[in-house]
Amino acid sequence: MKTVSLYRPMDVMDHLLESFFDSSLVPFRGNPVLSKLPLVDVQETADAYLVEAELPGFDEKQIKVQMEGGKLTIESARDEEKKEEKNFLIRERRNVSFCRSFTLPENADTETVSAVFKNGVLLLEIKKRTENARRLIEINAQ
Repeated sequence: MKTVSLYRPMDVMDHLLESFFDSSLVPFRGNPVLSKLPLVDVQETADAYLVEAELPGFDEKQIKVQMEGGKLTIESARDEEKKEEKNFLIRERRNVSFCRSFTLPENADTETVSAVFKNGVLLLEIKKRTENARRLIEINAQ
């Protein structure tokens, strides 16, 4: 019987780099748990923080976003499909659950979070609280 395998010339190099450097420097390579986490970009604008998470294959009903204190958590749980047993030669696509948490800066207004999910990308906008303007306090001599 012939088998199908993947050729990945960088696997050897990745392994050498990970063994030489701390594996935390290469967070997603070689770690099957971390490689299943959604990729996230966080931006800061003048009046808000923007969080974009890639969630291909998910829909908005499978995603939960919650705020607790100053912590933002994005999570999902998908049930592994329990259909008929299939004879996979290679199986890389799986239904997995994930949980990612982010500690927000003190000036993030956790009451004004908006979420939009479109084309497999979750966009969260967290407004910044307006800081009270500095004011000069007059000192009276007595």
